[in-house]
Amino acid sequence: MTVTPQELVEHALATTASDGCVVLVHTSTSANLRWANNTLTTNGVISGSTVTVIAVHQGASGTASGVVSSSATSHEQVTVIVEAADRAARVGSAADDARPLAQGEAAADWAEPPGTTSIEVFGDFAPALGEAFGRARDGDRILYGYVEHDVTTTYLGSTTGLRLRHVQPQGHVGITGKDAALTTSAWVGQATRDFSDVDALRLSEQLERRLAWGARSVDLPADRYETLLPPTAVADLMIYLYWVSGGRDAHEGQTVFSKPGGGTRVGERISPQPLRLYSDPGLPGLECSPFVVAGQSTSEQSVFDNGLPLQSTAWIADGTLTSLLQSRHSAELTGLPFTPAVDNLALDVGGATGSLDDMVAATEKGLLLTCLWYIREVDPQTLLLTGLTRDGVYLVENGEVTGAVNNFRFNESPVDLLARFSEASGTVPAFSREWGDYFTRTAMPALRVADFNMSSVSKAS
Repeated sequence: MTVTPQELVEHALATTASDGCVVLVHTSTSANLRWANNTLTTNGVISGSTVTVIAVHQGASGTASGVVSSSATSHEQVTVIVEAADRAARVGSAADDARPLAQGEAAADWAEPPGTTSIEVFGDFAPALGEAFGRARDGDRILYGYVEHDVTTTYLGSTTGLRLRHVQPQGHVGITGKDAALTTSAWVGQATRDFSDVDALRLSEQLERRLAWGARSVDLPADRYETLLPPTAVADLMIYLYWVSGGRDAHEGQTVFSKPGGGTRVGERISPQPLRLYSDPGLPGLECSPFVVAGQSTSEQSVFDNGLPLQSTAWIADGTLTSLLQSRHSAELTGLPFTPAVDNLALDVGGATGSLDDMVAATEKGLLLTCLWYIREVDPQTLLLTGLTRDGVYLVENGEVTGAVNNFRFNESPVDLLARFSEASGTVPAFSREWGDYFTRTAMPALRVADFNMSSVSKAS
C-alpha cells in the first residue's frame, strides 16, 4: 500500500517523543535526455522521497535540536528517522539559534498529491532537437548536451499545527557545439519551468552563429580589456555574491560586507548605478517556495525558522546595500531585520534597456564572453574570485564580432564590478553555466566593464 507524503508527516509528528518537531518531506520525479555526436544516448525518469525530522528538546541548559534526514517511503522507515532525531536532541547541547517554532494551520492545498513529471515534458523539445541534429550534420557541426526536468513537492508539518505544501518545477538545457575538426566550441543554456519556452532549433542557431565567429582565431595576451559580460556570466558572478552575503558572517568581520571596525556595510552605497539586486518568491517565471525550508542550521539559516513566510527582499536597492541573509537568530545578533534566503535572484539596472546585441553594436573594440567556469574564492574580504572563461571568448571590433580569442583566467570581485560597470542591458532570464545545477532561477542584464582583469592566458578549451 502506498503511503502518502502527508501520512509520512503525520506519522512522524505522532511518533516523536520530543517537546517539538518539524517534518520535511520532499518527493521528486525527474526526467532527462543526454546526447553526443548528434545522437541521443540516454534517457530516463527517476523518483525519490526524502524525510527530514527536526526534533526539539527542552533541557536544563536550554533548547537543543536533533536533525536526521534519509530517504523514506514507509511508516517503519520514518519511525527510525524520528527515533534517531529524538536521541540527537536529547543528548545535544543547547542551540544558540533556538527560537519558537512557526505557528499555523493546514494550508488549503495540504491534501493535494505531489506534482510529477515524465519524459513527455520533452514532447515538443525532442523532435526539434532531432531536426537540430540533422542541420548540424549537414553543416559539419557536432552537438553534445543534457536536458533535465524535475518536479519536487515539499510538505512541511509541525507539532504547532502548521501544514504547508509547495510544488517546485524546474528544468534546464545545456548544449555544446563543436566544429567537425573539434578545434572550436560554443555553449548555450537555458533554464525553464516546463519546457514550453525552450526551442531547440533556436538554441542550435545560436551555436551555429557562435561557431561561425570562431572561424577566425586571434591570440591575445593577458591584460585588462573592455569586456561584455552576457547575462549568463553575470549570473555566474551574482549567485556567488548572494551565497556569501550572510549577515552573521559579515557582522563577525569575515566577508566583503563586513564594516571596518565592526558591524556590517548595510546602508553603504556600493555602486553609483541605480541598480537593484533582489529576490521575490512570486517573481513571474522564477517562482519559488514562499516559506522557509531549512534542512540544517548554518550561519545564514536556522531549522527553527522552518515555515516562516518569505517576501520580496531587496539585497541592494538604488546601489545601496540594504539586506543580508538572516535567520531570526543572526538578525538579533546584527540588529538587522530578519531577511531569510529566497531561492531566486534578479538584478535590474534603472533605466537600462536594449539587448546584448545592441551593446555589441556599440563596441569599438572589446571582448564578448559566453560564460565563466571553475570559479573559486581568493579573498573573502574583497570577494576576489578567480576562474576561467569557457566555450567562446570573442573579439568585437567596430560593432561586429570578428573572431574567437583564446581563453583566459580572470581575477575579479563581483562587488567591484557592480561599482565599475559602465553600461547594462535590460534584464532577461539567465542560466548560470557554473551554478545552474544548484540555482536555476535568475534574471540578469548584460554588463559592460571597461577594464575586466584577464590575469593570464588559459590553455583550457
